[in-house]
Amino acid sequence: MTDLTFEVKVTDGLARTGRLTTAHGHLDTPAFMPVGTAATVKAMTPDAVAGTGAQCILANTYHLMLRPGPERIDRLGGLHTFMNWPGPILTDSGGYQVWSLADLRKMDEDGVEFKSHLDGSVHRLSPERAIKIQTLFGADITMVLDECTALDAEKDEVARSMQLSMRWAERCKAAFPDRDGHGLFGIVQGGLHDDLRAQSAESLINTGFDGYAIGGLSVGEGQDAMFQVLDGLTPRLPEDRPRYLMGVGKPADLVGGVMRGIDMFDCVLPTRSGRTSQAFTRHGQLNFRNARHKDDAQPLDADCGCPVCTQYSRAYLHHLVMAKEILGAMLLTWHNLHYYQDLMAAMRKAIADGTLNTFAAGFEAGQNQEAGSGEPATGAI
Repeated sequence: MTDLTFEVKVTDGLARTGRLTTAHGHLDTPAFMPVGTAATVKAMTPDAVAGTGAQCILANTYHLMLRPGPERIDRLGGLHTFMNWPGPILTDSGGYQVWSLADLRKMDEDGVEFKSHLDGSVHRLSPERAIKIQTLFGADITMVLDECTALDAEKDEVARSMQLSMRWAERCKAAFPDRDGHGLFGIVQGGLHDDLRAQSAESLINTGFDGYAIGGLSVGEGQDAMFQVLDGLTPRLPEDRPRYLMGVGKPADLVGGVMRGIDMFDCVLPTRSGRTSQAFTRHGQLNFRNARHKDDAQPLDADCGCPVCTQYSRAYLHHLVMAKEILGAMLLTWHNLHYYQDLMAAMRKAIADGTLNTFAAGFEAGQNQEAGSGEPATGAI
């Protein structure tokens, strides 16, 4: 049996390009994975998602175990067949969603018991059950079950939680079945404490995983604090395994993460923003509820080649938003996902050319301009 394979191709400082090969195809890194929480990327068809350049998507164990259920998905041919996505799928373990339930969960050494947010029914998720569910889904990349701690938790509590997650990670590894092209990622925890992060990374490396994720960030700590954690952590992670920063983030977070050696990202931001009238451009964000767009015949982003920017005006997008037409959310989501994939492709090229620092400076300058005005800055996508 062979696990996932990951090849680092070119490096530029700490940043690197690579290729992760799975049972359902490959993922060129650094990469952004759109989030398909309930086996769908909201407001998008699978073909449209692939058309943006996305190669891998994320689905959510917590939501799918409640509805429609892992056994039903398995009977229907697995998640790839069920949602008509032929490429790689990463499934998170559900730990973050269970953590967010707060008063609706009870945790012990064995796992976590929680009440469904749908109907109040009681469920139990152990490390072994989390692996079994993701196996029934047919996920190419499975995540270990872990616990996330609150930003304001005392260090002793963060340490206790991290150590529990490490014990769970060992159980997940033992429960994970070997299958060609499928792999298991460990998740580094430890809050904002460099020594706890180091302990967590060492424990996971000793257990041995196909990739290493960084959890417990993007919970309100701010970009500077997040980057400080990455500065201390990524050099500790194996160079021959992919590094995945979970739940991140804004375009500037992606650029900063790549410069610090991160290979994989996911976040609901581009799709959620599309459904709330927000669009990302090479010159900052646009809010299409703003009346200044109502007579604007120019495209959303003149430098973007996506179907939205080549076929529709800002005035039309503003009209759809104000009329509360579903098409407005669809088009803005489509553009946002395309923008994120363009950003990742531009960074892959910059790394290959040895010009990532120049690209990052140009990106920052472009984001500081007013959206829709001025010439693209050097290095802008």
